[in-house]
Order: sequence, then C-alpha cells, then structure tokens
Amino acid sequence: MDTEAQPTERDRSSSPSDPGVIPDPEGPEERSRFALVARITQWLPGGRISLTLVICLLFSLLLNLFVVKPFQIPSGSMENGLRIGDRVLVNRLAYRFGAEPRRGDVVVFDGTGYFGNADYVKRVVGVGGDHVVCCDKEGRIQVNGRPVDESTFLYPGDSPSTVPFDVAVPDGTLFVLGDHRSDSSDSRDHLGSPGGGMIPVDAVIGRADWIAWPFDHLTRLHRPSGYARVPEASTASDPAGAHG
Repeated sequence: MDTEAQPTERDRSSSPSDPGVIPDPEGPEERSRFALVARITQWLPGGRISLTLVICLLFSLLLNLFVVKPFQIPSGSMENGLRIGDRVLVNRLAYRFGAEPRRGDVVVFDGTGYFGNADYVKRVVGVGGDHVVCCDKEGRIQVNGRPVDESTFLYPGDSPSTVPFDVAVPDGTLFVLGDHRSDSSDSRDHLGSPGGGMIPVDAVIGRADWIAWPFDHLTRLHRPSGYARVPEASTASDPAGAHG
C-alpha cells in the first residue's frame, strides 16, 4: 500500500504572507482608548469640540498653577519698563529646585501681611545678607559698599530715592523697589511695618520674564548689568551692626 504522505493544501488563512489578509493596525488598547473617547464625546454636549476645549482648559490651568502665571501690571510703579495694563508672564519655576532671587530680577510676590492684601511687582535691589544704603554723594544706591548704575531702568527724571535709608537685609528676605521711584510704594515705605519692608523669599510667586501683551510691547525682561559688579555680602560682617 502506498504509504507516502500526500501533500495537503496549506490553510492559506493562517499564512503570514497571505496578501489577502489585512492586519489590524490597532491593538486592543488602542481600540479601547478610541471607544472611551467616543463614549465621552457622546456624553459631552458639543462632542469633540467641547472635549478639545476642556482639555485645553485643563492644560491651561495646570500651566498657570505650576509653570507660567500671567500677571497684569496694575500701576505705574515699574514704568517705563512695565506700563499699566501690560501682561507679563511670570516664571513660577525660576526659584524652585534651589534657585534664589537675584539682584535686578523683577519679581511678583504676595504682599499679604507686608505691603497689603494683593500681589505686587517690584525689582529686587537687595538679597539676604546685603547692606543697602541710599544715597552716596552722587545720589546713587549702594549695595555692599558698591554704587549701582540704575540708569538703564530708572524712570526718566527720577532720583534713586528721595527717602534716605540704611538697611541690612535679613537672610531669607528681599529688599525691593519700583523702577518709577516717585510713583512706587515699596520697601522704603514699609520700613516701620511688620517685616521691616522686607519680602520673604517664600512670598515670591515667580520672576517676570516676558511682556506678552500688547504685542507691540513684546519683550523679554533681562537682569540689568548694573548689579553685576555688586560684591557678595561679607560672611564676616554682622548684619545687626550694618547700620554703623
């Protein structure tokens, strides 16, 4: 008897090279995801458009809470650099992960308990340990014995200060001034208030990095060079005796 195995026709439906079989490009997870989106859009009034708007809104809220916060300039205290109605973008991550505010930075901070129950925008003039004095014989502010050239940002016609002061900035705080000194309520005006006019670093919301609106005023805010030559406060100096 012929026992030779007879060739049988191969099941073409299982052949991976069968051109008649179209592979499913979507795996089970992908199909489940699309099904979930479809159910949400059916439930949500407005369908996909509303879903897109909700996602954008959530993204905007997260961005505002953790990364960038828009802030509208409420007064002329920072003119001419920042004008009333300008919208600035505040970098909320600038002073995270160990970074600290630096002299010359424009910062937005919560003034509750120090300046008033509102957010404020000012320029950092002194940081913890600094000795800030106004004014020298030429009418300039001195920080740690070095005069600061404020001509690049000070409001035209303003003097650095008409109010003399001589302060030691405690660690963990900031001494802040507006660029439009004659129209700014700042650390000078609160020397007798709780905190002595100083702003805790913890009260800083972030650093103002950009003027975003109006578009014709779109500008990146840079730290002025006038503070570059200010020496660090001497670790050997006694802040309590800085007034002389």
